[in-house]
Amino acid sequence: MKSDIKIFSTPEELARSFASWLMDFIAETGKRQSSVTIALPGGNTPRLFFSILAEKYSATQEWGNVHIFWGDERCVPPDDPESNYGEAYELFLKKINLPAAGIHRIMGEEDPDNEALRYSDEIKNNTRSRNALPALDLIILGLGNDGHTASIFPGKMALLDSEKICGVAVHPDTGQKRITLTGRVINNADNIVFLVTGENKARVIQDVLIPTRASVLYPASHIAPQYGKLFWFLDKGAARLIL
Repeated sequence: MKSDIKIFSTPEELARSFASWLMDFIAETGKRQSSVTIALPGGNTPRLFFSILAEKYSATQEWGNVHIFWGDERCVPPDDPESNYGEAYELFLKKINLPAAGIHRIMGEEDPDNEALRYSDEIKNNTRSRNALPALDLIILGLGNDGHTASIFPGKMALLDSEKICGVAVHPDTGQKRITLTGRVINNADNIVFLVTGENKARVIQDVLIPTRASVLYPASHIAPQYGKLFWFLDKGAARLIL
């Protein structure tokens, strides 16, 4: 499918542009429906974006009808430095005008299999449905050096086609358990955005965006919304091999 690719000179420029894009998206979507459902990523790239949201958009009334979810979470308590929720909360969620009822965190401290089921129900109960699957308005994703996205890793491709809403993944190097949205739920979203920065991602970006036989080995290559749009926000480092 055709992607909308946006390339920026620096990570800071990317983060500011995407923060503005997101607020416009929330405003426009909010005019058409009573709530706006968004899944956040973890990893390094979103940190700057989160800080800009807190700095520039903390007081906007648009947050009032937003429901925040996560694409994946490490199986750690919320105060652990590795918690995706904990990082997002400290950097921006606690600083913006978003009701507590709009924050739907994955409870990484609970039993992974039980929590995957509980979180699946929470997503179902707070999102629209399409083809018997949750249909989020926007899922924001990162991209690993190995081509993984959310917590769907190379060699663990069954999570792309799982019938479940959430699954339990195991990091291939650390053995750490994670809870992740499955590929079918991600591809059922109305909009998907990849945020990618850094020259260390350039080879993967090239392989994903300019398909070769090897591309199918990358989980990110299988992200293609069936009913919506796919956007890539890249800095020049990540995009250097496709320029």
